[in-house]
Amino acid sequence: MTLELWIVYALAAIGLSLTPGPNGLLSLTHGVRFGFARTVFTVLGGVCGFLVLVAASLAGMGALLAASETAFTIAKWIGAAYLVYLGIRLWRAPAATVSADADAGTARHAASPLRLFAQGFLVAASNPKAMIFFAAFLPQFMVPGASFWLQFAVLGGTFALTEFCYELVLAGMAQRIAPWLGRHGRWFNRVTGGTFVGIGGLMATAHRV
Repeated sequence: MTLELWIVYALAAIGLSLTPGPNGLLSLTHGVRFGFARTVFTVLGGVCGFLVLVAASLAGMGALLAASETAFTIAKWIGAAYLVYLGIRLWRAPAATVSADADAGTARHAASPLRLFAQGFLVAASNPKAMIFFAAFLPQFMVPGASFWLQFAVLGGTFALTEFCYELVLAGMAQRIAPWLGRHGRWFNRVTGGTFVGIGGLMATAHRV
């Protein structure tokens, strides 16, 4: 890949990351509820999930989902069901504690790094529309005959770094609105939980493109 082509791809990756999506919303929510340090594990999970989608798309699974109605339907409903489940949990969650350090510390320890990583990973990896998007987007920047792993490192690594930085910014911004959420946290949980349920519902109605 030439430097000029990589710059175009990097700009496209930035634009894709800035598009509102479930992983960005999850990072914002976890940044408020569990703090910036622990949300890093959520972000890492999401980035790893996207890397799996990039690798699968490069290997041809994206084309399979685009061609097979059955495969797409199965993946679609699994992803939609998980987002709805996550949304219901957020809806029922208590307001984030931001004024008492002891209570906040207890809440943060209740969510293990592995659990936060898994949530970020599953939200990213269970989205079939993202895989199909990568399947349509990445071939424009692939070099015929080049090593799979080299292209995965360049294409996947560039997008992963972009997404990682973007979600960290969201997690960092979340702490700035923590005092407001201390007063209205229950409504925040309901809005974000309802949004996840809505995204899951939209995913369930998605059709192949």
